[in-house]
Amino acid sequence: MDDVDLSQTITDILEGDTEKFAEIMRVYQKSIFLYCCHMLGNYAEAEDSGQEVFLKAYRSLGKYKREVPFGAWLYKIAYNHCIDMIRKRKLAKYLPFFYRDDKENKPVDWRIEAHYFDEFVHKAISKLSAEERNLLILRCVDEKSYEEISQILGRSNAALRKKYGRTAAKFRQYYAQAKGVCAYDIGQGSGSETTFS
Repeated sequence: MDDVDLSQTITDILEGDTEKFAEIMRVYQKSIFLYCCHMLGNYAEAEDSGQEVFLKAYRSLGKYKREVPFGAWLYKIAYNHCIDMIRKRKLAKYLPFFYRDDKENKPVDWRIEAHYFDEFVHKAISKLSAEERNLLILRCVDEKSYEEISQILGRSNAALRKKYGRTAAKFRQYYAQAKGVCAYDIGQGSGSETTFS
């Protein structure tokens, strides 16, 4: 769905053709579900949260400002919803993998399962703030550009780049501590390897 089609679909929904919201859901459902899954670390909660995000988006559609990319607006709703869920349960499993630096930010379909339940990953990730985890998920898992993340989080590209670098270093340090190895040994492979090998 291109921007023109999306804009027309939103107009149609706001004018009463509510069934067209299913078209928006079809386009964004998978990515929002995966985002919630990574933020919450729980498949069932992610399914429920994905539905809640779309319900909130539908109810707030009249407040959507067209100068903001729709995807960024939707991710912001998802982020806020996930933060609320995290606050409510206070204990969660988070991002199961991470890359050494931004140059190694590649698709990550492989070897996730091998590391998803890694106790060292959970110990390390639990020491990061929700904002730091969110940045890692948006950048590494959802492969969002800094421009897109800037629109979602309301922060400048330069600030996000610095935060990403600091967060990556912090994660590697926490992971090394949890695993009992030197931080320099973590993530020394190529972009085809995870940080946790």
